[in-house]
Amino acid sequence: MKKWENLIRLKESGLVAVIRRPKESQIHGIAEALVKGGVGALEITLDTPGALRMIESLKETFGDKVLVGAGTVLDAISAKSAIDAGADFIFSPTFDIETIQITNRYGKISIPGVMTPTEIVGAYSAGADLLKVFPGDSLGIDYIKNLKGPLPHIPMMPTGGVSLDNVEAFIKSGAIAVGAGGTLLDKKAIEEERYDVLTQIAEQFIAKIQKARRS
Repeated sequence: MKKWENLIRLKESGLVAVIRRPKESQIHGIAEALVKGGVGALEITLDTPGALRMIESLKETFGDKVLVGAGTVLDAISAKSAIDAGADFIFSPTFDIETIQITNRYGKISIPGVMTPTEIVGAYSAGADLLKVFPGDSLGIDYIKNLKGPLPHIPMMPTGGVSLDNVEAFIKSGAIAVGAGGTLLDKKAIEEERYDVLTQIAEQFIAKIQKARRS
C-alpha cells in the first residue's frame, strides 16, 4: 500500500495506540483488541525488548488491516531497522533530520516529535508527514489551536497526556489525530489479559474523536 494511502488511513482513524514495553506473549491479544475497537495505527516503542520481532509479527498477522510502526526512534539507524522489520511509520520523540530523510527514502510515514513553532516548520520543511506535538499536554489544549493560527497547513497530533477527558478538545483545537498510551492501554486489564477492556476504551476514544470532528 502506498505511503499516502496509509497517511490518509491514519488521519481518518485519528488514533494511534502507543504500546510501550508490552510482553511479547501478549502483543497479539493487545493488538487484536485495539484493532477491534477502531484503532488505525499501532506504535511499538523501540525501547521494548523484542520490538522489531513484534512489528514483523504484527504485519504478518494483520497485513493492511492496521498500520504498524515504531516509536521512540532516536536515529536513522534505528529507523532503518524498523523499516526492514515492516514498519509503516516512524515515530520519534525529537526532530532528527536524518531520521526523516531515511524514512522518506523508503516510502514510510515520518512523524517526528516537536514542540516549538521553529521545530515544527523545520521538521515539516525537512519532509515530515505529520508533526507529533510532544509532550502534548504540557502547554495545554489551546497550544495546538494557537499553533494552527499561523501554521494551518501543517498537520499536527498531540501525544503525551491525551485522555478520554481531553481528546475531544484536542481534535476541536485542530489536531488531525492523537497518540494515546497509558490512558488507552489499561495496565491492570493487560496483566489479567482482559483485552475486551482495551476494545471498550478504544471505542470510547474513537467515538469522542468522531463527535469532535462532527462539531
